[in-house]
Amino acid sequence: MNNQRILSHFHESAEIKIQSATALAQPIAQAIELMFSALSNGNKILVCGNGGSAADAQHFAAELVGRFERERFPLPAIALTTDTSILTAVANDYSYREIFSKQVQAFGQAGDILLAISTSGNSGNVMAAVEAALEREMRVVALTGKGGGAMGKMLTDADVHICVPAERTARIQEVHLVTIHCICDGIDVALFGGDVNE
Repeated sequence: MNNQRILSHFHESAEIKIQSATALAQPIAQAIELMFSALSNGNKILVCGNGGSAADAQHFAAELVGRFERERFPLPAIALTTDTSILTAVANDYSYREIFSKQVQAFGQAGDILLAISTSGNSGNVMAAVEAALEREMRVVALTGKGGGAMGKMLTDADVHICVPAERTARIQEVHLVTIHCICDGIDVALFGGDVNE
């Protein structure tokens, strides 16, 4: 791979991030407000996604339970992607489509948040989790791209859709990571105010 191809990845990633910043600032702010309100009321955040989005789900949960950039008490977030016994039992006994929705039914309560991550917005098991969350009077924050897919159409006015204006999966995932960091930072600022360096 020549240097020019490598540079093109960096430039394209930077350009998509700059384009996304304007488009996504408001829904990201809404997501922060929704999540902070839920956490303040003693509720929790459940997170799911497949592949790279599963890694993002685990990353987000780790930042809340551990810490982001400042010391604080642990915040309740659960990645629904990590328990292989649950995942394989549900996939084997029911279907792969239900691996997240069964967990939402088990752990989710009214007032909780589901962070649903799908670059296409068309992941069947993530859509099933959204459906289960809405049935339980949870709110949904959807992280998508490619126009939002079918998942975008499932959301209510009380939910938040953060849809990256891009088609390439790698670029969408890169913006999802920045978005996750923005949300973690926003929650910390809402909890403690100010800047981490102050």
